[in-house]
Amino acid sequence: MTKKYIMGIDGGSQSSKVVIFDLDGNIVCEGKCALQPMHMQEPGVVEHPNDDLWDSLIVASKEAMDYFPGNNEDIIGLGLCTIRFCRALLKRDGSLAEPVLSWMDARVSKPYEHVNPEVAYVTTTSGYITHRLTGNFVDTAANYQGQWPIDTDTWEWDETPDVMGQLSREMLFDLKMPGDVLGTVTKAAADATGIPEGIPVIATANDKAVEALGSGLLAEKTALVSLGTYIAAMMPGLENPRDTTAFWTNFASTPHQYLYESNGIRRGMWTVSWFKELLGDDIMLKAHQDGHSVEEFLNREAQHVPAGSDGLMTVLDWLAPGDAPYRKGIMIGFDARHGRAHMYRSILEAIALTMKNRVDDMCAELGVPLENLIISGGGSNSTLLMQIFADVFGVPTSRTEVNGSASLGAAICVAVALGIYPTYEAATHKMVRTRDKFQPNQENQTLYHRINQEVYKDITKSTDTILKKAAAIFQ
Repeated sequence: MTKKYIMGIDGGSQSSKVVIFDLDGNIVCEGKCALQPMHMQEPGVVEHPNDDLWDSLIVASKEAMDYFPGNNEDIIGLGLCTIRFCRALLKRDGSLAEPVLSWMDARVSKPYEHVNPEVAYVTTTSGYITHRLTGNFVDTAANYQGQWPIDTDTWEWDETPDVMGQLSREMLFDLKMPGDVLGTVTKAAADATGIPEGIPVIATANDKAVEALGSGLLAEKTALVSLGTYIAAMMPGLENPRDTTAFWTNFASTPHQYLYESNGIRRGMWTVSWFKELLGDDIMLKAHQDGHSVEEFLNREAQHVPAGSDGLMTVLDWLAPGDAPYRKGIMIGFDARHGRAHMYRSILEAIALTMKNRVDDMCAELGVPLENLIISGGGSNSTLLMQIFADVFGVPTSRTEVNGSASLGAAICVAVALGIYPTYEAATHKMVRTRDKFQPNQENQTLYHRINQEVYKDITKSTDTILKKAAAIFQ
């Protein structure tokens, strides 16, 4: 039999990635294109410049197809996953009326205001890219959370006038469930991207939910920490609870199922990138001479720093939460021992400690004990960070072979939709493989528990007072 392949698109906050898998979930080839810097012309405005989401997908897909060793006709389907909480405003012909609003744009946290008469459709990034690929005005229901008129019980539009606001039903795309066919790749899209014409485009969900599926998150008492620009933790569930405080309920990539998502860290792994760039060209030269990337070089240095970073603690409010806009990022506890490796490790420890408290709060509200932890995202490549998570959480912590798991989750949706596997569970069992597992170091676990309980958990109660005063000076 001729070998068959599946394409998974992962349109993220920092890049567009196209990965081609075989039916066992092995990566055959991939292409990637970094997104342009966000356009931030004034406070609250954060836009993807020009037609960057589509243009970057063209580059990434052409690169993937250039490296593809098989025959194009053996690619049997495409799973589409894109950034959530964005807003795309389209003209009647489906082209952009304005640049796509990022999830960080203040306008997406408010109901849509119809101020541009050219706008005929209001959709998500997945809706926009679906239209570019298929020509259809359809989208996955599972990418509509936040300021959208969606009924989260039925996964359908709520056409109640006070819910619709300034939107009309005609401005909204038709909804499909995860695993449904959105359409097929048009000749125009095939010519632009190199993706084979006529293959089915399969609906998935929002990027975090697809990442959870691609990480194998199906079991109870297991949480996934997704290390992205926004860091969040997720646990699977069947109910749609309301009025929760430690988590909110997101659509899953499996139809009519849910993901419970903890409060998270805004600009989470972005802070790691910020720190690397802050060190400048000198660290890049040293890393290059040592034969490593900057992150690998810093990880090697930070491995020699003891747990707790000799008392240096970081608070990750580089982007303040909406309910505390006065907060800023903090590093506290410096003395003469501390250098860049301490600072770097302190950031990693802050990520793990912050998410430990977020997950503990979620588990307590759900009444579910945590027994296992999965880490996904590029940060999971760091053996140091994986061990820190295991030590801070005190449970076995694993990472999968494919750490860019949103593309694999998209491929799993295709495999189930096309009948390659009968269920999501069967597909996940076959296509997702654990790379390795980290056990907690008891001594470090005890230390982190003390740091967290005695200091870190309530650190902002002590720093808020001075930051409120500073905010009155530094607007």
